Amino acid sequence: MGGCLLIAAEALAAPVFDLPPVAPPDQYGNILIDRRATQKGVKPVSFSHWSHRLRFTCRVCHTELGFTMKVNTSEITEAENKAGKYCGACHNGRIAFSQKECGRCHNNDIAYGSEKFDLFMENPFPRTPFGDGINWVEALRTGMINPRTYLKTKSKDIVFEKTLTIESGWSIISPSIFPHRAHIQWLDCSTCHPDLFNIKLKSTKAFTMSNILKGDFCGVCHLTVAFPMNDCMRCHPGISEDKGGQ
Repeated sequence: MGGCLLIAAEALAAPVFDLPPVAPPDQYGNILIDRRATQKGVKPVSFSHWSHRLRFTCRVCHTELGFTMKVNTSEITEAENKAGKYCGACHNGRIAFSQKECGRCHNNDIAYGSEKFDLFMENPFPRTPFGDGINWVEALRTGMINPRTYLKTKSKDIVFEKTLTIESGWSIISPSIFPHRAHIQWLDCSTCHPDLFNIKLKSTKAFTMSNILKGDFCGVCHLTVAFPMNDCMRCHPGISEDKGGQ
């Protein structure tokens, strides 16, 4: 019965939810920053999330340094970088390589640094078959990585570790589980509240899979950086029960 239920759910969802293609593991989470570079006659900047995630949590860039959550929407300029803002907060020759090494960032190559990923994958990190192949939450939990949570400004967020159960709008789809603890280890509360989600449970309007797949709500991260949407069981663990625990 459970298997039939899952098949029915998949058949029903197939024409509605068009999951976007997922990049190869060594390129998953990589972006090209080209807000003004091409206009200035400079190659766009390549940025690898997996290489930075080894050293820093998401809040360092997206809260403390002020990077927005969508590519090419941050007002980054060369002058601000040289003044120690944005990328310049680290790329000063002390924390990370100097801005004088222009080609290491301005290369217009989404696959730049893939050879480092191959060496990285040789380490015994907890695996996942999705995204970049690394279970980052588990790696942090077990102490395999110890990324910095701030550069100068510590988070002032409250400790909130409640796990939410969010009922699905479809009776044939199991509820989704949202663990605050796993998220606040990487982010600040302000990353999601109130811009992405209303602070009150079930009060966020238009919170649907269709909108998530357009890059809203969970889709801000879970389309191209955090584990992708085709890893259904990570959010809807009941789906595995429908499959008989397989």
